[in-house]
Amino acid sequence: MNDSKQNSHDEVPEIVKNAVLVNSSPIPVETPIVEGYDWNKGIDYHALFKTYKNSGFQATNFGLAVNEIQRMINARNIPLKDDQIDSLEEDKFIERKSSCTIFLGYTSNMASCGIRDTIRFLVQHKMVDCIVTTAGGVEEDFIKCLAPTYIGDFHLEGRSLRERGINRIGNLLVPNNNYCLFEDWVMPILDTMLAEQKERGTIWTPSKVIARLGVEINNEDSIYYWAAKNNIPVFSPALTDGSLGDMMYFHSFRNPGLIVDIVSDLRRLNTMAMKAINSGMIIIGGGVVKHHICNANLMRNGADYAVFINTSSEFDGSDSGARPDEAVSWGKIRMDAEPVKIYAEASLVFPLLVGETFARQYHSTREKIVSDV
Repeated sequence: MNDSKQNSHDEVPEIVKNAVLVNSSPIPVETPIVEGYDWNKGIDYHALFKTYKNSGFQATNFGLAVNEIQRMINARNIPLKDDQIDSLEEDKFIERKSSCTIFLGYTSNMASCGIRDTIRFLVQHKMVDCIVTTAGGVEEDFIKCLAPTYIGDFHLEGRSLRERGINRIGNLLVPNNNYCLFEDWVMPILDTMLAEQKERGTIWTPSKVIARLGVEINNEDSIYYWAAKNNIPVFSPALTDGSLGDMMYFHSFRNPGLIVDIVSDLRRLNTMAMKAINSGMIIIGGGVVKHHICNANLMRNGADYAVFINTSSEFDGSDSGARPDEAVSWGKIRMDAEPVKIYAEASLVFPLLVGETFARQYHSTREKIVSDV
């Protein structure tokens, strides 16, 4: 074999070079480098979560969400100016309370699972200003004050559970007796509310019903006990779509006439958004709670900050799966905002997100107060 023939076999064909060995354009020097946590440094979860932003995939989105919520908190910590104090507002529930109004939305499964306790912490310590949830997000909280929810299994047979009077929420189990206890508790309250409507002309709205139930439950484990105590409104435009609706249905036979006005609540919610100096949205899940908060923020030309957490995708055109950029197109998030969506199941990530933001600030502030004393 001669040398020229040997060289032709040794050289990579030009077409392969052009396809595989393409020269790179320079990466901007400020571009973050992928790097995870070094476990040789010990077990430090705060340090671990700080590395998430540069880890890639949904870990990066988690890190960005931490930053976005921290921006909400920083804006919220700016004292109101004298001309921003909402002294003329008679409704204490929608009175402007800080420089960043934070709207929290979540679906009913969050009240059913252990996330309820994380939400209660936020409401207990006045870290959010407004809640939007579903009927299940309301009733499941009250029902847990009356009887426990249990851990089961996703694969338990529905037919067998039905025969035993046990309801399944994913891998959670709720005995039907819990709903019987709920009926026994809520029916007399509905009677009293109807009497007040007739005798005093009280106009009930979903948020006022929830506030009343929060007072009546008188249980510090309840999200809505603290919401009522701290004048945080809870809106539920589909309040009848659940066990509470069933109770109202039964009540309409035994003692008819209770009226619940949803339009007045719409005015309350939209007014909160319009009053907001800065507005932040934290929305777990989708559906009505996601859109109701986003649409309220349309009234002020969009929220300044936004974090979405859900597992939905946008391919079907659903609002639940829509990325924040779609909300920008509608004017529900501002064009200069830096919103974040985490594609994740919320029971895994929401407590960590709260731990790295609200809870960390809360405990560091308490420690400082103790050290100063």
